[in-house]
Amino acid sequence: MPGKAFIDTNIVIYALGPTSNKALLATPLFVGSPSISTQVLSETANVAAKRLAMPVPEVRNLITTLAAMCRVEIITLATIHITLDMRERYGFSWYDSLIVATALEAGCDTLYSEDMQNGQVIEGRLRIVNPFA
Repeated sequence: MPGKAFIDTNIVIYALGPTSNKALLATPLFVGSPSISTQVLSETANVAAKRLAMPVPEVRNLITTLAAMCRVEIITLATIHITLDMRERYGFSWYDSLIVATALEAGCDTLYSEDMQNGQVIEGRLRIVNPFA
């Protein structure tokens, strides 16, 4: 794994899901305390509760476990301003821009995501990597 990685929600969801090729590729990305954000925790909790039908105590345990395994980056007003810059400059959706902004603020050099262009480099320092490509 490169220097400092950030993991997008879709990768978290694959790692949690049933055994599959994507789960097998996603799980090792959590070695070395990668970064996630409060957005990723929130989206993961939502998917776990709705799509995976996990009861609230299990969702709470999942979020606590993720927070212990990863560095949790807090979204701030400064993050929102960077998000606006990313949206304007790169044309990403709001939520993808927020993920990119948070990864940049955290000093990450790799963003693992299935949702954005594999290999794209943002601001000359953050490479998007689709681990399933």
